[in-house]
Amino acid sequence: MTGKATERAGYHHGDLPAALTAAAIELLDERGMEQVTVREVARRAGVSPGAPFRHFADRQALLTAVADHILADFGEWQLGVVADTGGSVMRAFGLGFVRFAIRHPRRFELIRTRVFGDSRPAELHRRLTDIERVFTDVIIADQEAGVLRPGDPAIVGLAGQAVVYGLSQMIVDGYLPPDRAEQLAEQVLDTFGLGIANPPGRTGP
Repeated sequence: MTGKATERAGYHHGDLPAALTAAAIELLDERGMEQVTVREVARRAGVSPGAPFRHFADRQALLTAVADHILADFGEWQLGVVADTGGSVMRAFGLGFVRFAIRHPRRFELIRTRVFGDSRPAELHRRLTDIERVFTDVIIADQEAGVLRPGDPAIVGLAGQAVVYGLSQMIVDGYLPPDRAEQLAEQVLDTFGLGIANPPGRTGP
């Protein structure tokens, strides 16, 4: 049987890019980002080794498509978290970020390289803009409700991102004990919400 015939026999997804992306995410979860190769992804999708290159220029393009899919899932995850909260929406949003990293550490690592690195792929611009807009809306909603003090939402958001990103990276790196990671994250976010500086004129507990 020829290579093309083998490919036709093995491929029945109807949407090859989506099938390749799904296979790549499966491989990512199992083995980590460094083990996601175009050849193995093609094998899992049931197509020839060259088939992915019809849709993705190289491995990096495939990983960017995977990152876009994960960001879409992350956005839905965060909307669900926010919808279920009865308190500070920003706290819920931040805790949702940390919980996502706890449950999907290898997906977090991929997102870290694509979003928090020195450059962001243009293909992720729309997705990231949507997430950032939701985050800004969350901050403004908490400010209007009196949960957060007034201030530039961009600075408040950057401070919040620094906390939850740092926590998530510490968890993924194993610096925080996995069995207590979520509890510690909640305590840190509560401390962040209260502030750590004494009010003027106050010197004791």
